Amino acid sequence: MKFNKYNIATGIKKSLEEAGFNRPTDIQYKSIPQILSGQDILAIAQTGTGKTAAFAIPLISMLEKVKPGLEPQTVKAIVMVPTRELAIQIEQVFLELAKYTKVHPVAIIGGVDIEPQLKKLQKADLLIATPGRIMDLVFKGHLYLKKIDYLVLDEADRMLEHGFYNDIKKLITLLPKKRQTMFFSATINETIKDLAYALVNKPVRIQISPKDPVSKNVDHAVTYVSMDDKRFFLERFVKENEDRKIIVFVRTKVRAERVAKAMDRVNIHTETIHGDKDQKNRFQVLDNFREGKNKILIATDVSARGLDVKGVDFVVNYDLPELPENYIHRIGRTGRGTSRGRAISFCSDEEKVYLDAIQEYIGKEIDVMKISKGSYEETIAYSEANPYDWKQLINEAESEPKKKKKKK
Repeated sequence: MKFNKYNIATGIKKSLEEAGFNRPTDIQYKSIPQILSGQDILAIAQTGTGKTAAFAIPLISMLEKVKPGLEPQTVKAIVMVPTRELAIQIEQVFLELAKYTKVHPVAIIGGVDIEPQLKKLQKADLLIATPGRIMDLVFKGHLYLKKIDYLVLDEADRMLEHGFYNDIKKLITLLPKKRQTMFFSATINETIKDLAYALVNKPVRIQISPKDPVSKNVDHAVTYVSMDDKRFFLERFVKENEDRKIIVFVRTKVRAERVAKAMDRVNIHTETIHGDKDQKNRFQVLDNFREGKNKILIATDVSARGLDVKGVDFVVNYDLPELPENYIHRIGRTGRGTSRGRAISFCSDEEKVYLDAIQEYIGKEIDVMKISKGSYEETIAYSEANPYDWKQLINEAESEPKKKKKKK
């Protein structure tokens, strides 16, 4: 069934057509009609399945039909998210889909000037924010939750990871009982299930769980590299893929800065994004990467789900993640939509336990990209960071005239 056959606002159909989206993904096909009919939903779906549009399309359509009232608060819908970056990205999806409608979405985030955001909030129909930010707006009198008709929790599992459980439980008590709730999570466990059923009322359960959780658009492989040699192989990979957009994932903030400095020593420009960066810097780094001003982005797992940048050619797992599900979120940054993507993981001896956990999680072995001994040694030898200038020695050796053997 094509989008133009759905009972959604004409303005949304126009936006979808302009963007080249004709048919829904599985999660959209299963969610949109249920949401439009007024049902609560509990959806389990991985990142990259199109779940943002699965709730954005029907929400905009329903809000378009709401007649303006006399109340000072215009916000009728809330989308709760785990991070500021995800709030901004979801806002962009809503803005794109709603541009031919009367619906006004706004993301409210910390770390930047709040006054311009509050002015937008006064005219907004839909708010996108973290539970902590929503709580702050409520207690400062900027938001009245009893006026909310629609509630979306996106990436609920990650919100719990970020410690928002108590905030969400508190917000539940401030929301009206008569509302429509959409609960989205990539994973499900007892805590998430308890939270979900405290929020939803007789929900339709939707589960999109392909046998292989890795996107079919992503080709991924692993190669065995010593921990101390990873920088040489990253240097070679980047130089062999000039002008390609690459996201490099590392395990910690300290590692991110160390890898950036290692690349700087071999004249490769990179930028880092992690929790120690202030919001203004993070926005600037993401904008530089989106616009192609910087081609190499070094990130931690905090950014794995939140990064949504078009045209990422490669993901490099410089460090393997400790949590196997983060592998899916990382490599899901490439191969978005209909584009093909590629991911390569560097695995040291001490990380093989993580590799085993990842392969068990995805239900199959990851293809191994073998490196010959000669190629391995060559990668280190030809690095600009090598303490021994092997290239100069080789050039000198090749340029020296061969000495003639003396006759006896």
